[in-house]
Amino acid sequence: MEMRSGEERSARSTDVKTHARRWPAHGWLGLALVGVFWSVNWALPGLRTQWAFFPLWLGYCLTVDALVFWRKGNSLATRNPRAYVGLFLISAPAWWLFELLNLRTQNWFYAGRQFFTDLQFFASATFSFSTVIPAVFGTAELAGTFGWLRRSRPGPRVAPDRRTLLAFFASGLVMLALLLAWPGYFFPFLWLSLYFLIEAVNTWAGHRSLLEYTARRDWRPALALWIGVLICGFFWEMWNYRSYPHWIYRVPFVDFLHVFEMPLLGYLGYLPFSLELFALYHLVMGVFKQDPVELS
Repeated sequence: MEMRSGEERSARSTDVKTHARRWPAHGWLGLALVGVFWSVNWALPGLRTQWAFFPLWLGYCLTVDALVFWRKGNSLATRNPRAYVGLFLISAPAWWLFELLNLRTQNWFYAGRQFFTDLQFFASATFSFSTVIPAVFGTAELAGTFGWLRRSRPGPRVAPDRRTLLAFFASGLVMLALLLAWPGYFFPFLWLSLYFLIEAVNTWAGHRSLLEYTARRDWRPALALWIGVLICGFFWEMWNYRSYPHWIYRVPFVDFLHVFEMPLLGYLGYLPFSLELFALYHLVMGVFKQDPVELS
């Protein structure tokens, strides 16, 4: 490792701090998109969210990425623009997988769906779904800039040994089977089964997994994902509340104490959902032998 003099280190540190405090151009675009499409989505009557949702959430993604850049001098989009675009491409089919499982659980449906043909709904929904992973990963990286999270103590060790991986895979299979067989009772497994299944597969295949971190007792990536997805969840539910078309929940046993459309206890489902997104993304990137974005 090359050693630097005190003056060189000081100058370099000053350059980084100055660079980190510059608000990037894509952040201004993001703020403009949020301001315009939040306003029109809540103000206009009739059908409008089918075309307003994507630019609103694209604005959110760009704004959060710019905020990360402002705080630390780099971000997902600036470190690897090509891989950042890939987040949008993987996000849509990833969420369609959850829509497929929801055909069995029927935990949410879309008010206003009846006004669209299947092709129209698929097209508009696919654009909207493409923003899910970029929003969660970007907000998770923002959470990773919080000092208290960077200083968090090591957690319990969960290593990807043979016994752990077999337990993960078997648990995922059992949960998925129970979900499909008795969705009225085991619907929460929609947000758990895929993670346990895919995490084991990713590790066996040599793809990136969260177990790489927990093996070192480093839970910061998982904590960042949980914080990031809860922030996203708040904005998803808030912006959905006065949208049209919009989603409505039908969740057995916990359908009370709503915060916007979502039952309060339903927000717990966002936590494992973020882990599923991480696992799905790295499964796809591993299968196609592409370098994934790095959350730092």
